[in-house]
Amino acid sequence: MTKMEDLASPCNPTWCAGCGNFGIWGAFKAAAVQQGWDNLNSVLVAGIGCHGHMINFVRLTSFEGLHGRPIPVATGIKLANNKLNVFVFTGDGDCLGEGGNHFIHACRRNHDLTILLHNNALYSLTTGQASPETPHGTKTKSTPLGNPDEPFSPLALAIASGATFVARGFSGDMAKLTELIIKANEHKGLSVIDILQPCTTFNKDYTYGFFRENTYQLPQDYDPGNKVKAFEKSLEWTEKQIPLGILYQAEKPSYESQITQIKEKPLIENLVTKRDIQDLFKKYS
Repeated sequence: MTKMEDLASPCNPTWCAGCGNFGIWGAFKAAAVQQGWDNLNSVLVAGIGCHGHMINFVRLTSFEGLHGRPIPVATGIKLANNKLNVFVFTGDGDCLGEGGNHFIHACRRNHDLTILLHNNALYSLTTGQASPETPHGTKTKSTPLGNPDEPFSPLALAIASGATFVARGFSGDMAKLTELIIKANEHKGLSVIDILQPCTTFNKDYTYGFFRENTYQLPQDYDPGNKVKAFEKSLEWTEKQIPLGILYQAEKPSYESQITQIKEKPLIENLVTKRDIQDLFKKYS
C-alpha cells in the first residue's frame, strides 16, 4: 500500500503562495494513496511550465520532456510497458500551444494515458504572457493592448479529436478532483482532465472566487455517453455556467490494445536476442 509519506520528496514546493498547483498536487497524491500508485506501476511525465515542477514534489518515477512534448514521451513509455499507469502533467501553453499537434493526435489514436491539463490561461512560468486559453482582450505582458486572439475549448478539441474520457475539475475542490483523477486513470483510452487552476500572481480575473461563483457540477442524471450534448457542454463558458465533472466518456479500444506486439505482454517482457547483421551491412555498402 502506498502511504502519503512514501510520496514525500526532499524538495519543497516553489510555487507562489495560493497557486492552484497545490490543489492538484494534493489531489494527485490522495489518488495515489487510495489506488496504490507507486514506482513499480506508475510514471509521471511533465512538460515545461509551473506544472512541470510537480515531478520534483512527488516521489514517483518521472520524466520531464521538452516544452510542449510530454505527450509523445508518455506515449513511448506506454508502448514500452503498457501495464504502467502513465500520467501527463501539462499546462495550457505547453499542451495547447507548443504541444497542440501532439495533443490532437494522442486523442485521435486513443492512447491509454491520463492527461492532467493545468489551465491557468497564461504562460505563468515566464511571468504572465498570453496562452491559447487567455480570454480575448486581456492585457498581458505579451498583449499590452489586449489579446487579439480568441481562446478555444480544450475539451471541445479533445472530444472532436477522439478522446474517450473528457472531464473538467477545479483545483480548489481537491476531493472531487481526486475522484476525477482516479476515474480518468481507470478508463482505458485517452483521458483528459481540464483543471481550472488560479494563478494568484499573474491572473487577477480567474481567481478562486471566480471559479467558485461561476462553476457547477454536472447533475447525476447527465449522460456522458451523449457526444453531441458533451460537445455542447464543452463550449459553455458564461456567468455561472462553467460545467465540472465528466462531460464525455465512451468505451472504445485503446491504441495499445490494438498493437499485436504488446497485446499479450509488454515489450519489456520480450527476450532480447543478439543477431549478426554483418551480411545486412554488406548488402547496402
